[in-house]
Amino acid sequence: MPVSDCRHFSGYKPCKKNEFCDSSCAHKDIPQISLLVVHLGALGAVVRSTSLLRAIKRKYPSSMVTWVTDAPAHQLLHNHPAIDRVLTTTEADLLQLSTLEFEVALVIDKSLKAVGVLKRTTVDQIFGFTVNPRNGAIVPATAAANELWQLGLNDEKKFFENTKAETQLMVEALELGPFQRDEYWLPLNKQEDLTRQARRSEWLQGKSLIIGLNTGCSNVIAHKKLTVEYHRILIQKLSHEIPDAQLVLLGGPEDTERNVLIATGLPVISSETRSGLRDGLVSVAACDIVITGDSLGMHMAISQQKQVIAWFGPTCAHEIDIYERGAKILTKSPCAPCWKRACEKDIMCYDQVSLMEILDAVKSSRTNCLSRGSAAVDPAIEAL
Repeated sequence: MPVSDCRHFSGYKPCKKNEFCDSSCAHKDIPQISLLVVHLGALGAVVRSTSLLRAIKRKYPSSMVTWVTDAPAHQLLHNHPAIDRVLTTTEADLLQLSTLEFEVALVIDKSLKAVGVLKRTTVDQIFGFTVNPRNGAIVPATAAANELWQLGLNDEKKFFENTKAETQLMVEALELGPFQRDEYWLPLNKQEDLTRQARRSEWLQGKSLIIGLNTGCSNVIAHKKLTVEYHRILIQKLSHEIPDAQLVLLGGPEDTERNVLIATGLPVISSETRSGLRDGLVSVAACDIVITGDSLGMHMAISQQKQVIAWFGPTCAHEIDIYERGAKILTKSPCAPCWKRACEKDIMCYDQVSLMEILDAVKSSRTNCLSRGSAAVDPAIEAL
């Protein structure tokens, strides 16, 4: 008889692990707990939250994990070795969710929408955040989430008193055990890794290493990106001072036209920007060093264990862990951080980022890359 409670059993098509399903199958794996992760966005934050997966598996080693997120973040999590099912907030996917029951839910977002996802299923225990049903206010689901909750309510605490990275705050808020500073976990699959190798070989063109410049960010806080002119000056400086480096512009579809303006007349390669999130991840993985603002591209670079030179203006540098690979460059603007979505100042925070600090950090990272004997760090194709 088929083992219908195995995590690999679907009930409507042959199993990918074994065509014949019975109790003698070597791949038989019966989960002991059903766990729901709700993290809808933003894209970079979802990438960062993959750092939770090892802690989840330590606390719940035989869990079957379903992750609900907003599109298009589901593309990033597709076929992840630690996630059994990825659903979006579309009605079709929420219908699927309504057929399931969970012992544990981890709600990472502080939003009514995220908590509302739970109303489409059955959950025994919630960690992270929930809602006061009388007024719709987001509140901690348990006392452990109080610190992370309070940081969102008090700018003084968030900007100046807090010293913990968001990765640590999440582990503690979700009660996932002692914080062990786990890395982001977003591996390339085998075909993607082959594409990375081919792309890297194509880009190197006899150079020693590849420096990627992630030029964009989301429109939520649009001034987390450097100006076109700043990027052009930076490229000119890098090409002069680090001649053995190939320079590549990175970005998404919203950055396509901007990258054309940046690249015009300069010795830089423009990567493909319209082939989807996973292809963008492959391009980041083909680089050795990534220069970026606080954006999805930064989190992708961290996930692929690149040397990351990240500059910070409106957002909090101390909330980001780059795992001793690279450097964080802070704007000289006296009003940073602020987390404002709009700003009317004559001199913006991105105008007050030291070009010399970026160049020095890139040179230091270049030395670190080359001293390992191979510039590239191959992203691991990991399995549980």
